[in-house]
Amino acid sequence: MNSGISQSADRPLAIVTGGSRGLGYVVASELSRLGNRVLIVSKDPERAAKAASEIGCEFETVDFQDLDATQIKFQEITSKYGTPKILVLAHGVMSEKMSKTLRTTKDEWRRVMSINLDSVFIAINTVAPAMADARDGRVIIFTACLGRMSGPGNAGGLAPYRISKAGVNALVRNLAHETGQGGRGFLVDATCPNHSRTDMGGPDAPRSAEEGAATAIWLATRNFEPGKDQTGLFWEDQNIIPW
Repeated sequence: MNSGISQSADRPLAIVTGGSRGLGYVVASELSRLGNRVLIVSKDPERAAKAASEIGCEFETVDFQDLDATQIKFQEITSKYGTPKILVLAHGVMSEKMSKTLRTTKDEWRRVMSINLDSVFIAINTVAPAMADARDGRVIIFTACLGRMSGPGNAGGLAPYRISKAGVNALVRNLAHETGQGGRGFLVDATCPNHSRTDMGGPDAPRSAEEGAATAIWLATRNFEPGKDQTGLFWEDQNIIPW
């Protein structure tokens, strides 16, 4: 499914997954305001249509847990919309509260990994090669401090969620090294929004969605000078934090 709020094709294309709500919605709104042609990719057609109407952008829908459908959808997107300048991956799910390693079911493990890690790989694997070839692209992935290998990181509980985010962190670091760490005009970074007031974070979270999304927006739009500025890192409030 798709919808079109007509946007000029000569505007830089920004694709934002999870753009119908929460952090993704904030990112999509701001990137549109800054002059980008925005496409949001979400699961829920009704919410996506409503968000696209509010933002003034286009939308596509897919169930990120269905990996074959996700690959087909991103192939269709690249054929229809062309190569984006910005790819922000903001979709994701939390694992069940009692999902410790020895208690997690196979289905719960597969659900979280498929959405949080596997579909992220598919989106990048499908969309980003042309961005890298163009030497003009930025990939920003929302991850979590619970996926860090330092600090509280992987220190127990919520196993599928923590481990899926650790996988995202490793993907970002590895991809950045494979593509010249910004020296070729292709940037890839991870950002931790911290505990923000979204459907996942809940209404009592200490940070607003705008605060949680701010670093992703900065990464998508910052001036970058190769050899001076850094990419392929884990960012929190525009500061580099240890993996």
